[in-house]
Amino acid sequence: MSADIEVTPVHDPAAHRWTVDLEGQRALLDYRLADGVLVIRHTEVPEALGGRGIAGRMVAAAFDWARAQGYRVRPACAYAAAWVQRHPEQADIVVP
Repeated sequence: MSADIEVTPVHDPAAHRWTVDLEGQRALLDYRLADGVLVIRHTEVPEALGGRGIAGRMVAAAFDWARAQGYRVRPACAYAAAWVQRHPEQADIVVP
Protein backbone atom coordinates (compact mmCIF):
# COMPACT_ATOMS: atom_id res chain seq x y z
CA MET A 1 0.00 0.00 0.00
CA SER A 2 1.27 3.44 -0.80
CA ALA A 3 2.51 5.23 2.30
CA ASP A 4 0.47 8.33 1.46
CA ILE A 5 -2.87 6.48 1.44
CA GLU A 6 -4.41 5.71 4.82
CA VAL A 7 -7.05 3.00 4.75
CA THR A 8 -9.31 2.45 7.72
CA PRO A 9 -11.82 -0.39 7.56
CA VAL A 10 -15.37 0.65 8.48
CA HIS A 11 -17.36 -1.72 10.67
CA ASP A 12 -21.06 -2.26 10.00
CA PRO A 13 -22.19 -4.50 12.89
CA ALA A 14 -25.76 -4.75 11.58
CA ALA A 15 -24.49 -6.23 8.31
CA HIS A 16 -21.72 -8.25 10.03
CA ARG A 17 -18.94 -6.85 7.88
CA TRP A 18 -16.01 -4.52 7.55
CA THR A 19 -15.55 -2.58 4.33
CA VAL A 20 -13.00 -0.36 2.66
CA ASP A 21 -14.21 1.91 -0.12
CA LEU A 22 -11.40 3.16 -2.34
CA GLU A 23 -11.20 4.36 -5.93
CA GLY A 24 -14.89 3.63 -6.48
CA GLN A 25 -14.54 0.01 -5.40
CA ARG A 26 -15.36 -1.90 -2.21
CA ALA A 27 -13.33 -4.48 -0.35
CA LEU A 28 -15.13 -6.43 2.35
CA LEU A 29 -14.82 -8.92 5.15
CA ASP A 30 -17.98 -10.82 6.12
CA TYR A 31 -18.38 -12.52 9.47
CA ARG A 32 -20.96 -14.09 11.72
CA LEU A 33 -21.20 -14.31 15.48
CA ALA A 34 -22.00 -17.62 17.15
CA ASP A 35 -21.64 -18.45 20.84
CA GLY A 36 -19.02 -15.79 21.53
CA VAL A 37 -17.01 -16.61 18.41
CA LEU A 38 -16.53 -14.24 15.49
CA VAL A 39 -16.32 -16.45 12.41
CA ILE A 40 -14.56 -14.73 9.51
CA ARG A 41 -16.44 -16.20 6.56
CA HIS A 42 -15.09 -14.31 3.56
CA THR A 43 -12.67 -11.59 2.56
CA GLU A 44 -12.83 -10.00 -0.86
CA VAL A 45 -10.66 -7.31 -2.41
CA PRO A 46 -11.27 -6.24 -6.01
CA GLU A 47 -8.31 -6.99 -8.26
CA ALA A 48 -7.72 -3.28 -8.88
CA LEU A 49 -7.17 -2.78 -5.13
CA GLY A 50 -5.09 -5.91 -4.59
CA GLY A 51 -1.57 -5.89 -3.22
CA ARG A 52 -2.13 -2.91 -0.95
CA GLY A 53 -2.65 -4.70 2.35
CA ILE A 54 -6.37 -3.95 2.49
CA ALA A 55 -7.47 -7.50 3.33
CA GLY A 56 -4.90 -7.65 6.12
CA ARG A 57 -6.14 -4.39 7.58
CA MET A 58 -9.71 -5.67 7.59
CA VAL A 59 -8.71 -8.92 9.29
CA ALA A 60 -6.65 -6.99 11.86
CA ALA A 61 -9.64 -4.73 12.54
CA ALA A 62 -11.87 -7.77 13.01
CA PHE A 63 -9.41 -9.30 15.47
CA ASP A 64 -9.02 -6.02 17.38
CA TRP A 65 -12.78 -5.62 17.67
CA ALA A 66 -13.31 -9.26 18.68
CA ARG A 67 -10.65 -8.96 21.38
CA ALA A 68 -12.22 -5.74 22.72
CA GLN A 69 -15.62 -7.45 22.86
CA GLY A 70 -14.25 -10.54 24.59
CA TYR A 71 -14.92 -12.77 21.57
CA ARG A 72 -12.75 -15.52 20.15
CA VAL A 73 -12.13 -15.75 16.39
CA ARG A 74 -12.47 -18.61 13.91
CA PRO A 75 -10.74 -17.74 10.61
CA ALA A 76 -12.96 -19.80 8.29
CA CYS A 77 -11.76 -18.21 5.04
CA ALA A 78 -8.38 -19.08 3.53
CA TYR A 79 -7.06 -15.52 3.64
CA ALA A 80 -7.89 -15.01 7.34
CA ALA A 81 -6.36 -18.40 8.20
CA ALA A 82 -3.14 -17.45 6.38
CA TRP A 83 -3.13 -14.04 8.09
CA VAL A 84 -3.28 -15.72 11.51
CA GLN A 85 -0.22 -17.80 10.60
CA ARG A 86 1.67 -14.54 9.99
CA HIS A 87 0.40 -12.99 13.25
CA PRO A 88 1.02 -15.51 16.04
CA GLU A 89 0.40 -12.77 18.61
CA GLN A 90 -3.31 -13.29 17.87
CA ALA A 91 -3.24 -17.05 18.57
CA ASP A 92 -4.65 -16.66 22.09
CA ILE A 93 -8.11 -15.80 20.74
CA VAL A 94 -8.16 -18.18 17.75
CA VAL A 95 -10.36 -21.26 17.76
CA PRO A 96 -9.92 -23.97 15.11
